[in-house]
Parts: sequence; structure tokens; C-alpha cells
Amino acid sequence: MADRHPISAQTQRASTFLSKLQDHAPNSTQLVGFLTLLISCSVLLILTGLTVTATAFGVVFFAPLILVSSPIWLPIGTFLFVCTAGFLSFCGFGVAVVAALSWIYRYFRGMNPPGSDRFDYARSRIYDTASHVKDYASQYGGYLQSKVKDAAPGA
Repeated sequence: MADRHPISAQTQRASTFLSKLQDHAPNSTQLVGFLTLLISCSVLLILTGLTVTATAFGVVFFAPLILVSSPIWLPIGTFLFVCTAGFLSFCGFGVAVVAALSWIYRYFRGMNPPGSDRFDYARSRIYDTASHVKDYASQYGGYLQSKVKDAAPGA
């Protein structure tokens, strides 16, 4: 028993630190995932560098050709832009018209397309407002005419 030495506080702290480190050490699945992420990022970084380098060399190499032929490219680019914008607008308006006609067809066939309840509510509100205005006009119309005759007796 005399051979036993008490464990010093520093040794105890080191063993506690090592046990905590072992508890938080990644397992093999996490390690493989981290390595996969590292390799993928490295490959993408290399490809990005190659792309930027190739683009820079292409601009340097083709800049004189682009500069000399720019009077041709501007009208061609403008023409292509206008044609593409017109075609896409035509297609977009066509899709909008087909969608609107489809909605109207389904509404009048009684299939209750999305938004038909709001349409019916707005229609009933407009009808109610018009009928209230009509009632108000018929009720107060004679009153206003008599006031006009009072203001201008010869009229």
C-alpha cells in the first residue's frame, strides 16, 4: 500500500480532458462524410479555377476579333433580342389567354374554378350597391328636382 502514489490533480485534469475529447470524437460515418465534403469542395474549386482561367484567356484571345467585328454584332444582337422578346411575349400572352378562356369555360359550366367564390361575392356586392343607389336616387330624386326649381323658378 505504501507503493501507491496518489494521482496528482494535473494527471486527473489531463485524463478528464482526454475522456471529453474521446466523447466528442467523430465516428466513422461522420469522418467519411467530412472527407466526401472536402473532396467535393476541392474538385469544385479546381473546376472553378479552370473555368475562370479559360474565360480570361478566351477574352484576351478573342478581344481583337470582337472589337473589329462589333459593328456586325450590335445589329445582329438587337435583332435577336427583339425577335426573342417578341416570341416569348407572344407565347406568354397565348398562355394567359388560354388560361383565362379555360377559367371562363369552367365557371359558366358550373365547375367552380379557383377564385369563383370571390367573383360571385364581388358580383353580388356590385348588384347590391347598384340597387341601393337606384333606391336612393328614386327616393331623393324628386327632392332634388324641387330644390332645383326653387333655386331657378323659371326653369
